[in-house]
Parts: sequence; C-alpha cells; structure tokens
Amino acid sequence: MAPSISQTALVSIILLLALHQACTDAIGMKETHLHFFFHENLSGDNATVLQVVNPSNSSSLAFGTILVVDDMLKDGQDENSTLIGRAQGLNAVVGKADSAIGSMLNFVFTDGKYNGSTLAIYGRFTLGTVIERPVIGGTGLFRMATGYSLATPVITSAAKFVYEFDVYVYHY
Repeated sequence: MAPSISQTALVSIILLLALHQACTDAIGMKETHLHFFFHENLSGDNATVLQVVNPSNSSSLAFGTILVVDDMLKDGQDENSTLIGRAQGLNAVVGKADSAIGSMLNFVFTDGKYNGSTLAIYGRFTLGTVIERPVIGGTGLFRMATGYSLATPVITSAAKFVYEFDVYVYHY
C-alpha cells in the first residue's frame, strides 16, 4: 500500500527538522529564548519616551511623528521588578491611514548572563496588537544574531505601556 500524502508530509517535516538541527549544530549556532517585560513611561519626570518631531503641531501621534525611547527591560511586569536592561532607539509614525509605527530598537542588557550584549530589533507595528518584529543583529553573546520577537500588551494606559516580550534568538 502506498503512503498517504499526510504520511509523506510528516516524514518530510521530520527530515527537514533533523537537517536544520544538524546544520545549526555543525556551524555552532545556538538558540536562546529570552522572556522579559518592556516598561515605557509616557509622561512626567520619569518619562522614557520623548516626541522630538511633531509635524502636525498636535499632541496626537500623527503621520511623521518621531519619538526617541529609553525604556526599561525588567524581569517582571511590576514596576519594582529587577532592571535587566534598556530598550533604546527611535519610533516613527509611518502609516497615514492606520498610524502604524516603524520601530528601531537596541535591547541593551545590563544585568545577568547577557550583561554587555545587545540585540537589534526592527519592524512595524500598530498599538494594541501583538507585535512581531525581526531580530536583525546583535553584539557580545548575541553577535550575528537573527530571530524574532513577540510583544504582547499587558498594561496600556495614558501613563504607561508594559509589554511581555518573548524573543527567539539564533546566534553563535
């Protein structure tokens, strides 16, 4: 009896996974899963985001708005959680119709196993959604990094954003 299409597909998937594992083992590539919380204070003396270009002369996030960020990366969603690093970079409103934001961030780790290492994250998102962005590089333990990040909103208010991050990094 000939194998069914689903059996053939399953065998093909298993072979591809085995080949992928063999290739990453042969070149010394590692996979690391990072889990942390991104804390952004939107106003006040402890604001971690600053609007530097406001093309429409309004307080809302209009097309062309540019912001700089120096947000906190912590090991928990509580504001008193341990600081493990900073998310530093630029955000710009790039969507005219949907207020999409283009984001260029460096995750700079300052505590723990990854102290002194960075990850570069770049991509587009809209507020209030699960944000998926690629990892496009890194330094230190994450040199030559690639991968992706998923950020899920935990707290969104007029004063603060907290996102839960899962980052899947492939590096040497």
